[in-house]
Amino acid sequence: MARDDHDPSSLWTIDRGASCVVATAIHEGHVVRPEIAELYALAPEERMREEDPFTEFIIGRVPNRIVFRRSRFEVDLNRDRDGAVYLRPEQAWGLKVWNTDLSESHVATSLEIHDGYYEALRTTLTAIERQHGRFAVLDVHSYNHRRAGPNAPPSDPVDAPDINIGTFSMDRDRWGDLVDELIDHLGGFRIRGRALHVRENVAFQGKGEQTRFIHKHFPQTGCAIAVEFKKFFMDEWTGEPDTETLLELRDMLASTVPLLERALERVS
Repeated sequence: MARDDHDPSSLWTIDRGASCVVATAIHEGHVVRPEIAELYALAPEERMREEDPFTEFIIGRVPNRIVFRRSRFEVDLNRDRDGAVYLRPEQAWGLKVWNTDLSESHVATSLEIHDGYYEALRTTLTAIERQHGRFAVLDVHSYNHRRAGPNAPPSDPVDAPDINIGTFSMDRDRWGDLVDELIDHLGGFRIRGRALHVRENVAFQGKGEQTRFIHKHFPQTGCAIAVEFKKFFMDEWTGEPDTETLLELRDMLASTVPLLERALERVS
């Protein structure tokens, strides 16, 4: 279950399958390009805490998959273009990211990656739209719930559900039945014998750039759902995965594919 065992020059990978359901892991990556690697004030393990390790594994059985290979600390695809490079602590959870100011050239190179990704995303989704008429995107992320420290109490589960479904940019009148079915389906699972707490727009509202972009460019045909897993599948401080939990989560997410395919057929 190693991360980033791909070519370090890779930006993203796209696996195309015979389905109208897509899953993405755009914060999976940990690699940064060599020319900026020495400029970070943050150690790699500090960067990793705000990345989404193992989300690529969780989406691994969804037919269509898009995975971004670079760290969000190089360029954050889920921020709009103006905020995609963290230049100030307030953009990055109060963290001092850089030892020195980035040059305009460094920033421009990162933004070229941002532009290129969204061109590729639009092309891929257009092809799926052409083939199937409609599609659903599961925009998979994860989030920390032990920010006070490894030995401190975790966040209150009321405010930190196991799975947070974000729908902020969505036309819920059009896609609401599909989202409700997904929430009910996920809430019916037991992971390692424990029922999952699944809620909508609690810890996060799905305000990221990717879902916004999809709903803007595919308003009638694309349903993009932000799916945030609390990091109960790993130790968020050491990075150690819980393999059995991850295997169950991967199977659970795969089980949503036929449900979403059927739900998309019912949208008028």
